[in-house]
Amino acid sequence: MSGPAVGLWLFEPREYGDILADVVPWLESFCEPVETKVGSDLDFWVRDGSAVGLPALDPTGVGVFFLSEDEEIPAEDEDYSAFSRPPVQGLVLGAGCSGPANHQMLGHLALALAERLDALIDFDGLLSHPNPRDDTGDEASLDRARALVASLPGRVVEVSYDTGGGGRWFRHVGDVKFLAAWLQHPGFHLVK
Repeated sequence: MSGPAVGLWLFEPREYGDILADVVPWLESFCEPVETKVGSDLDFWVRDGSAVGLPALDPTGVGVFFLSEDEEIPAEDEDYSAFSRPPVQGLVLGAGCSGPANHQMLGHLALALAERLDALIDFDGLLSHPNPRDDTGDEASLDRARALVASLPGRVVEVSYDTGGGGRWFRHVGDVKFLAAWLQHPGFHLVK
């Protein structure tokens, strides 16, 4: 995978097959082809971005997207204390390519799926502006990320996790209201 990915955290258990039975017909209404791979992962190509709130989609540079089950959720090393209970299940939604068009499409797909599945969005890192790759993992980076998310509506929490070697760092997990606002921000991007 060379593009960004987000997690979708579910707090009510559902069989993955039931999720696919709900999601596949919806995807087929604006994507083609939708292919099920070994292990029930999905690959799909968006043909009509307006179905998820995007105007006419320029297919140049937009690649394949995928949906799969996240076997790591809940993770033993993550601090879920900001939630009334930990997530019970996770999905990974990702783009096969990077670039602004893929970030936008993935963000809109994540918003639509999070609404459909009543999920929170795990941004797989700290969101910051102008770019998370500019951050060095220090307190100044954390301050910039906190300032950005505080400037937008919706709920975002920092979930800490082990980085290895005894260290801890954070990822942002937000609700659909936050993601909708972040998608409208001029500096919108996902973590890659």
